Amino acid sequence: MARRKSKPKPTFMVFNVTYEDGSLSSNRRVSSEHLDQRFGEDIQDLAMAALASQDAEISERSGVRRAKIKSIARI
Repeated sequence: MARRKSKPKPTFMVFNVTYEDGSLSSNRRVSSEHLDQRFGEDIQDLAMAALASQDAEISERSGVRRAKIKSIARI
């Protein structure tokens, strides 16, 4: 009987996000494939762009606009 190859688990980095209106969103996950640093960009900039993209998608679906991201902190 042949062994099944295990699927690699996707890896994530977790961030706390602070918005300009003072609200906080904890434990926001960003896939490591969005944080590829081959082109020399800072990981914080890549994460902020990915989180902004997630927020845009969420606000499009829900119809409720989120405030702009003020800062992020890696957990």
